[in-house]
Amino acid sequence: MTRTFDNNVPTKFPNLQPKAPNGTDLLQIERSKASFDVNTLSKFSYGEEFLNRKEKILRIIESDPAFEKSQRFFQSRHERMTHAYEKDKRTIELSEELGWDDEDRHIVNFLYDQPSPYSLHYTMFVPTLANQCNEEQKKVFYERALRHEIIGCYAQTELGHGSNIQGLETTATYIPETNEFEIHSPHLTSSKWWIGTLGKTANYAVVMARLIIHSKDYGPHPFCVQIRSLEDHRPLPGITVGDIGPKFGYNTIDNGFLMFDHYRVPHISFLAKFSQVKPGTGEYVKPVNARLSYGTMVLTRAGIVNGSSLVLARGATVAVRYSAIRRQFVDTAEPRKWGNEIIETPVIDYTQQQYRLLSTVSNVYAILYASQDLRQQYEINQVEMQKGNFSLLADLHATSSGLKSLTTTMALEGLEDCRRACGGHGFSLFSGLGFAYQDYLPFVTFEGDNYVLTQQTTRYLLKTFRSLVAGKISTKAHHQNMTTIYLSQYLQNPNNTCPATSGTDFLSPELILTAFGFRAAYGIAQLVEELDKNGSSWNSVLVDVARVSKAHCQLVMVQSFFVRIQQASEKELPAPERKVLQLLACLFALHTMEKEVAEFLVSGYLSASQSKLLKRQVLDLVAQIRPDAVSLVDAFALPDYFLASALGRYDGKVYEQLVEYVEKEPLNQKLVVDGYEKYIKPFVHRGLKRHNDSKL
Repeated sequence: MTRTFDNNVPTKFPNLQPKAPNGTDLLQIERSKASFDVNTLSKFSYGEEFLNRKEKILRIIESDPAFEKSQRFFQSRHERMTHAYEKDKRTIELSEELGWDDEDRHIVNFLYDQPSPYSLHYTMFVPTLANQCNEEQKKVFYERALRHEIIGCYAQTELGHGSNIQGLETTATYIPETNEFEIHSPHLTSSKWWIGTLGKTANYAVVMARLIIHSKDYGPHPFCVQIRSLEDHRPLPGITVGDIGPKFGYNTIDNGFLMFDHYRVPHISFLAKFSQVKPGTGEYVKPVNARLSYGTMVLTRAGIVNGSSLVLARGATVAVRYSAIRRQFVDTAEPRKWGNEIIETPVIDYTQQQYRLLSTVSNVYAILYASQDLRQQYEINQVEMQKGNFSLLADLHATSSGLKSLTTTMALEGLEDCRRACGGHGFSLFSGLGFAYQDYLPFVTFEGDNYVLTQQTTRYLLKTFRSLVAGKISTKAHHQNMTTIYLSQYLQNPNNTCPATSGTDFLSPELILTAFGFRAAYGIAQLVEELDKNGSSWNSVLVDVARVSKAHCQLVMVQSFFVRIQQASEKELPAPERKVLQLLACLFALHTMEKEVAEFLVSGYLSASQSKLLKRQVLDLVAQIRPDAVSLVDAFALPDYFLASALGRYDGKVYEQLVEYVEKEPLNQKLVVDGYEKYIKPFVHRGLKRHNDSKL
């Protein structure tokens, strides 16, 4: 007799509770250990205005269907893209209804936490127009872009060229007879490629193309170019454009390709704030200062550094909270009890887990304060450039390049380590870390490949060192920046050694900063010698070039962390919060020294016996910070809506949330899978028949 049943019945778990103690109880115990006030630390780190804005916006969007997030685990790329378009449209509508500004929209995108089709319109197209348009062009392009009457992207990278901007192949030839530019893609490799928002969304693009006037090549310049009809969105004649297809991550952005076939654009398309091409004659007027556009790059990289702290904060929040809830094995030496019952040990009580996660927490705070310092330095530089003072720009540009490289690498590696720290459940998308990792991966190449960027930083450091040696830079304090200060100190005492005789000596900010400065300066001095005296080629020393950039930027981060604490008033940073941040700053610095100990030893500043003291002090710091672990990630103030993580829920209901997500899995909406009849039944029923026949 054939059994009949309704197949359209979803799988439901029995109504059972996790074994006690549950996640809520365990997190409450952890939070009761806090030595500081979470809200006070959050306000110090992010500012009360930002936190209030975030909460206000969160209340609006978390109940709006356009910003719903739980279904993204199960959606195809097409479905996720469609929903992302809906989110972008709704964001514009709410901006107009509620008077949201750029900061508000930035918070919306941060909370929604998924790239969306309009992303590059806001992050690259509009800022480029704001900084590269003259007054006439702002009316034609920029103001329309602000009203979303045109949607744009930034088309620089090509199929054959990325970091080497000077090697771009797309040409823009001036035609004096018509006062136009003819944009052309002469080779397959000149196809614009990887351009976000281009694939299916943008109707305009800022195109970086080689300016050709009277057969003379003036190198890459920006052009604002219409690529699709504003009537029906079809590509214009002479334009080939589309999406480059699925990627490892970032699949809710329509990264695209773009080719030009002798495509004519009017003279006004040449963005002319810094350089001009005179109508008719084609006379080229170069910019007053070729480095003026660097300010925009610094601002973009400061934003990326800040984003690095957020993505790593996400990983740390999920991993620390989950580690406080997940229990594995019984520590017979120090058994944990719940009432009178011995329970398995929470993973966070294992020293290895504390070491990997609390060092990550310290990294988050270090990156955050370095990004804020970088932004402040950018604003100071903007004021100075308006006065005609460009003396700060080179150091700022070099440091921003190196920090972008270092912090994105730290964030990506740290995020993956946090995922692994979550054990098997970390592999599930429901951890909230899978999409985050996939979507963050491009940042190690966005805005400059990380290894290539280190060359910009190190070239500046070598030039500065040579100038100091030659006496071309004043050593008077008011003329010096951080770079010249630590290089000058090294030149005055190249045989300096660490005075530490105990582990606690390494808690001195002065000793730490001296150590980092000496190590960085030693690396620079050795590299200069290798290039200038030994005649090594640049290509042969690229490994050391990357190390020098990293050493310099680690010093920048350590200094930013300590200075941020030192300059804070008692009202901004009361004693309990100051103490825990001081411990975190020391942990960041000493853990970094531990990882890079070979360079500190080779420089001669640190001895082998001192390195042992250093390692023990790192473990002591971890033990001191351990009681504050959960509260420190709470202070990142990341709401559950943003995290979208079963493992990282604030209330600790990890296993309940995992079950709830599993019940939404489309495969679980039917008792029997659709492919059963075709792919499973023939073999099983053949076996049943053979089994039944054998019994006859």
